Amino acid sequence: MTAMDEQEQRRRRLAAWRGSHRVLARRSTDGTVAEGLAALAAAVGDGSGAGSGSGSDTGAGSGFVHDPDDAVDVYGGGVVADLERRVAGLLGTEAAAFFPTGTMAQQVALRCWAGRTGNATVALHPLAHPELHEEGSLGAVSGLRTVHLTSAARMPSAEEVADHPEPFGTLMLELPLRDAGFVLPTWDELEAVVAAARERDAVVHLDGARLWECGPHFGRGLQEIAALADSVYVSFYKSLDGLSGAVLAGPDALVEEARVWRHRYGGQLFQQYPAALSALIGLDRELPRLPSYVAHAKVVAGAMAEGFAAAGVPWFRVHPEPPHTHQFQVWLPYDAEVLDEASLRQAEETGVTLFRRWGAGAAGAAGLPPGVSVTEVTVAGAGLEWSAEDVREAVGVFVGLLK
Repeated sequence: MTAMDEQEQRRRRLAAWRGSHRVLARRSTDGTVAEGLAALAAAVGDGSGAGSGSGSDTGAGSGFVHDPDDAVDVYGGGVVADLERRVAGLLGTEAAAFFPTGTMAQQVALRCWAGRTGNATVALHPLAHPELHEEGSLGAVSGLRTVHLTSAARMPSAEEVADHPEPFGTLMLELPLRDAGFVLPTWDELEAVVAAARERDAVVHLDGARLWECGPHFGRGLQEIAALADSVYVSFYKSLDGLSGAVLAGPDALVEEARVWRHRYGGQLFQQYPAALSALIGLDRELPRLPSYVAHAKVVAGAMAEGFAAAGVPWFRVHPEPPHTHQFQVWLPYDAEVLDEASLRQAEETGVTLFRRWGAGAAGAAGLPPGVSVTEVTVAGAGLEWSAEDVREAVGVFVGLLK
């Protein structure tokens, strides 16, 4: 497909998604620049918490997220410092530093820990974000070396941590492990893995890009989860639908060092108030609703499985079943192009967006056979309107478009 064809396909997708009256999640990235700016200004100006973009699921806020008459930030401070304090309080850490990207936040954290432990080796999963989506940044930019404790599409076990044949300074755990299907361990398994790392004198860093929605699975609050680790990174544009940005949270001394490295890496931006404001809006609006999204994702996933079975699809998988968070995968034995076309036609012809993009899936994803395509399903505010019967009916229509 040429670049022009891809642009045309993207316009077609956006038109179909924006024109759908029923979706499982609305995204701010489906909106226009003008709509996004207007929604952000409205949310700050009237305290409604209406969201950072026109595509966002709407919900009630809790008043002003930040004084709209405050001066803009300049190299930090102001609303950025407000956000840092807010996240440190939510996670129960001594301090937190705002970063323009999670890639930078984690690279800085792991570099700082390497200097403090004297060991530049990081143990992480081969499906973790730095290994799949960051162009080898840990080694190329920070001089870090990575090792893998397991190739299974799950968090390593305590035994695998304990039995690894060489030392490592930091154990990085991605919660949930997105490319394995947004999977999480049990709380007991997580505690055991952390204890095994401590026995090896390794520090523990949490890739918590989606940590916000992990509480229902663990039956624990954010502070108790974060307290297991020495540092944690959280994202604002994924579960919270912010514009961009991330926070690295941990001990005062680590965060202060991280601020120095943030400047060295080019992350000390002149002004960041739009991203910081959208993050605060997400914390007010989306964070309290995430448990309801997680609960309803189980309903949606179960109904999808029933719908595929009733439609006579010879093989499919909803993974994991039930979902561990408000996101999960669906696997079907068709080419991604065929599934994309069926998904778009359903949106265009019926006004229902059931699935968005399909692909081959991450290399090494557990049990993904050749010739099978995968999509990620997110259930957010708009998805709460779907009953199980709505989902089964939409699956039936989708399968009909494959024939």
